[in-house]
Amino acid sequence: MDRIFGIDLGTTNSLIAVMENGEPRVLADLETGRTLLPSVVAIAPDGGVAVGDAAIALETEAQRSSVVIRSVKRYMGLGGGELGAEERRRYQFADLSGPVVRFKVGDRVHTPPQISAEILRALKRRAEAAFGGERVERAVVTVPAYFNDAQRQATKDAGRLAGLEVVRLVNEPTAASLAYGLNQLTDGYVAVYDFGGGTFDISILNIKGGVFEVIATNGDTHLGGDDLDQAIVAEVLAGLPEEARPDRELWSRARTAAEAAKQRLTVAESAEIRLATGAGVIERTLSRADFERLAAPIVERTIECCRRALADAQLAPAAIDAVVLVGGSTRSPIVRRRVAEVFGREPFCTIDPDEVVALGAAVQGGVLTGARSDLLLLDVAPLSLGIETMGGLMERLIHRNSAIPTSVTGGFTTAVDNQTHVDVHVLQGEREMARDCRSLARFKLGPIEPGPAGIPRIEVTFLIDANGILNVTARDQRTGREHSVDVKPSYGLSDEEIERMLEESIDLGEQDLEERLLIAARNDADQILAALAKQLGEYGDLVDAGERRRMAEAAERLETARSGTDRELIARLVEELNEASTPFAHRIMDRAIGEALKRKSVDEFS
Repeated sequence: MDRIFGIDLGTTNSLIAVMENGEPRVLADLETGRTLLPSVVAIAPDGGVAVGDAAIALETEAQRSSVVIRSVKRYMGLGGGELGAEERRRYQFADLSGPVVRFKVGDRVHTPPQISAEILRALKRRAEAAFGGERVERAVVTVPAYFNDAQRQATKDAGRLAGLEVVRLVNEPTAASLAYGLNQLTDGYVAVYDFGGGTFDISILNIKGGVFEVIATNGDTHLGGDDLDQAIVAEVLAGLPEEARPDRELWSRARTAAEAAKQRLTVAESAEIRLATGAGVIERTLSRADFERLAAPIVERTIECCRRALADAQLAPAAIDAVVLVGGSTRSPIVRRRVAEVFGREPFCTIDPDEVVALGAAVQGGVLTGARSDLLLLDVAPLSLGIETMGGLMERLIHRNSAIPTSVTGGFTTAVDNQTHVDVHVLQGEREMARDCRSLARFKLGPIEPGPAGIPRIEVTFLIDANGILNVTARDQRTGREHSVDVKPSYGLSDEEIERMLEESIDLGEQDLEERLLIAARNDADQILAALAKQLGEYGDLVDAGERRRMAEAAERLETARSGTDRELIARLVEELNEASTPFAHRIMDRAIGEALKRKSVDEFS
């Protein structure tokens, strides 16, 4: 009952593994002996469900009534309005204006977590059968390193629906390195290249003395073997006349044929494709050269991710001591060839790439139960997290590629006098402006004691747990009042947005920084102008006419410059006004000290 199982909830296939006698093993189906469970779910209009090979059998029936869903992982965490044309064409959906994708099956609707839960239930039953009916209750489930908060929450939801306590989410590349770390790798830098059915990840790890530390990660949650299949399908169906345009039935059969051809081409120089359509039978011989021509641009997208991860880790390819291949798509010769070329070494592929992630998840389960005490896993946050501050700036508290779990606290204050509430806007992204980052949550802290702007002290703490899930707490230090929220975003960040966040942070980084510095300069100007106006109103008797005129002229020049875009001029004029008002500030302080001393007796100083 102390067992924690390891589950690879994959786009194409899923597996379950467990630690036994200090070693991980993948559990096979007792009837078929197969370890891979196809991530395919068939749902009948009456709600009946088939999973795996049984679902594939229904998919191939000419007059099937069930809806067969493949690659549901690609829909996890997505909002209805974020589906591309390809995804919309594959299945029927309920209202796409909502925050969660919903597949339509007859009069019923099913969300991606519900579909994924059916796969998890099938794996759970497999494990229970393998252990004589022992209840399977806890699991480590793997996710792509680049899954965002919404996708991770959707995965945990699927586990809960399946009756599993997901005790830890582990990034797939990290799990793979744990599996290889058993007996393959020595201390050093490791690149884990994970090219699965629907997602791609590259992680750079530093392994030393049994500690697995992720130092950089990159990837694309919408790039995988499915794209290779779609490229073959497009090539094969390109000549069809308009009236024979493929429907869901033909597309499904074409995809199955394409996948079979792709697998054949990993070991053979050619593959035959035969497909019946409304316009006749398509017969095509696809050579490996043809396939590699179609695959090349897709593979190059993974290589660009590798280069970005190396840049983030500040490492040259030659500094990488080992490269690990993960995912069924890495069986393609073009993939192995390009990886070897980029890193200058042959990659490790001694463990079955389909099983290695599940094995690593089982190892992490063993670490959590104490069955393995010689390993420690340190993962990273894939995107920066912060809050919106005055002027619409993104103030980062946790930076991208920071090790997790982690907790960071930042101090903030109010922007205007006598505020009674503070709005906290939690953001995720790499841009300098809040408007260009993803909004995760908004909440109010209050009531706080009203006071002059800048006097209240608000403490904001970001806590990311080992699953990459964020908790935010804001606390008024004067009153002790606090508000805490587990950030559970609606499933809604598109896969392309993740890539866009990083690409724009690079492409527009200089422009963003300039805008940030300009806003910061304007904020400084606003603060000194407001403070001076307030001080003149309260202590105007401490300045003579000449000094008042000089400060007024400096303030007027600053007011004029503040509306422009020359931040260096604004900064210089802020300094000029600061110098002009410094004697006035000293006199204010002298008066305040003198008044304070008048209220003290001699006995209080003895």
